[in-house]
Amino acid sequence: MTNWLEKTKRPVLPIYLAALVWPIMALVLPIYTLGGLIATTVISAGVYIAGTKLCPVRVVRVPVAYATGSEDVDALLNGVTANLDALHKLNDEIPDKQLSDAMDRMEKAGRSIADTVARTPDKARNVDRFARYYLPEMVKLMGAYAELEKQGVKGDNAAQIEADLRRNADTTAAAFENLLDALYSAEAMDISTDIEVLDSILKSQNLTK
Repeated sequence: MTNWLEKTKRPVLPIYLAALVWPIMALVLPIYTLGGLIATTVISAGVYIAGTKLCPVRVVRVPVAYATGSEDVDALLNGVTANLDALHKLNDEIPDKQLSDAMDRMEKAGRSIADTVARTPDKARNVDRFARYYLPEMVKLMGAYAELEKQGVKGDNAAQIEADLRRNADTTAAAFENLLDALYSAEAMDISTDIEVLDSILKSQNLTK
């Protein structure tokens, strides 16, 4: 797994269309004259602008490998990225707006945490429990809920899981954000008291071993 970097990608079709204007205009006008040159330039520019309207700039994600100098830290960051990618995918499958908004906050904070550790590998020890336990647990919980939604389960267990997740989602997102803030201080923050409830949500519903 790798880190992801967002880049803007400009479409090449408008350039091709603008370039195509020249040979076409050469068949119609004497483009070697000043008037023909100006007319062709104006038309070519117009075609380019029209092409950019039809083919807007896209934002794409490209993989960027972690290289912190520590295999252990790289492995930890790869695990965080994999879980954040999974959380992002699950978010697309969960219709509940409150949960979705909280998951957006979790993902944003999580990616900032990963970026911070990638720049300062010594801080990896401060996010070990977040990376190896709390984030994967949240992915597991949201995955179980998304599966219930997918199957259309509407029983008491599904309702209880939804209520538990909705009640604790904002707290969990805040805990992730607080951990990010704590990385900029000399003291690491212990988030276990904020999201210790994650252990029991699925277990209480007999959905985990």
